[in-house]
Amino acid sequence: MSMAWFLGLGIAGVVLLVASLLLDGVLEGLFGGADALDGLFDGWLSLPVIAGFVSMLGFAGAIAMGTTGVGAIGATAVGVPAGAATGWLAYRVSRALMSDRSGAAPRGDDLIGAAGSVVTAIPADGYGEILVHLGGQPVKLAAKCPVAVARGAEVWVAETLSQTSVLVRPVER
Repeated sequence: MSMAWFLGLGIAGVVLLVASLLLDGVLEGLFGGADALDGLFDGWLSLPVIAGFVSMLGFAGAIAMGTTGVGAIGATAVGVPAGAATGWLAYRVSRALMSDRSGAAPRGDDLIGAAGSVVTAIPADGYGEILVHLGGQPVKLAAKCPVAVARGAEVWVAETLSQTSVLVRPVER
């Protein structure tokens, strides 16, 4: 076995990684049956982990073979632990990214206490419109208030009535 085999493995791993990124989940679905043991291999047989292992096995083996002159067995002995470490790292990074909840979508309860301004006057017996900033984005909502509120007035959201309407109270300064 020559250095070309190890370089081929390294390149094949990189190609597999690019394919898994471009086809995002399509290739994962093809290998979905590999998780047949009730989650025993949950994440360990994912394409990024396999690609990391194969590419590092190949590249580390080729480097070992080219720099030290060891044979195929020695290059494999260097490549397998390097591939395992890279696969483990890919697994840990993907698990950390999958469990990140900092980008969760805002919910209706996140509106309570938010300040907004009236863009369409709110009558005492009906709805008007307010503009609030939710998650850094301006959101226009239907608003109801027990008292009439003029256009341009500042209000606070007291309650969410639905996904698109709120109960507000005027800010008194």
